Amino acid sequence: MSEILTLEIAQKFLNDPDGVSLEDYTSMDDAAAQALAQHKGDLSLGGLTSLSDAAAQALAKHMGWLKLSGLTSLSDAAAQALAKHKGDLSLSSLTSLSDAAAQALAKHKGTLYLISLTSLSDAAVQTLAKHKGTLVLVGLPSLSEAAAQALGQHEGDLHLDGLTSLSDAAAQALAQHEGDLYLDGKAEKAVERARKRLAKQK
Repeated sequence: MSEILTLEIAQKFLNDPDGVSLEDYTSMDDAAAQALAQHKGDLSLGGLTSLSDAAAQALAKHMGWLKLSGLTSLSDAAAQALAKHKGDLSLSSLTSLSDAAAQALAKHKGTLYLISLTSLSDAAVQTLAKHKGTLVLVGLPSLSEAAAQALGQHEGDLHLDGLTSLSDAAAQALAQHEGDLYLDGKAEKAVERARKRLAKQK
């Protein structure tokens, strides 16, 4: 089977979604992206390892959960396009994100999955913190105080389950987050202690 998702294959999927597995394809024609954007419902393209800027612009018109969980990199232009997508957006394999791409994705409306990022600049975190909706950043092992202060002001649920270390100052900043906050282990305990200290101060 060809690894390129062509327009013909996309049309077959639109006619019979259960008869075609889009996960089998590692690249996609721009024309196929334009066709698939018409699909009503979740669109899982987890096999894609590359995405052209034109394809990103086309897929941004899709409405529903868009799963691009195989991409390990994303151009700034593609990020700007996908930010316009209406629905949950999964970019679960991205290992890095430029400040410009973060700034673009912060405008996305819906749950944003960025679970493989192991590092982000403070500028990128501060920008993503402005995202309105559920933000999933479970790959980050640590946060600076500045990054924690920004995320503490995030509006929506926040997943930081991967944090393995957190300073007292960073914990105190996250303790001010008003939505659901998901943490593990030492980080969770540090924030719980910080919340107790804040409660005593009131």
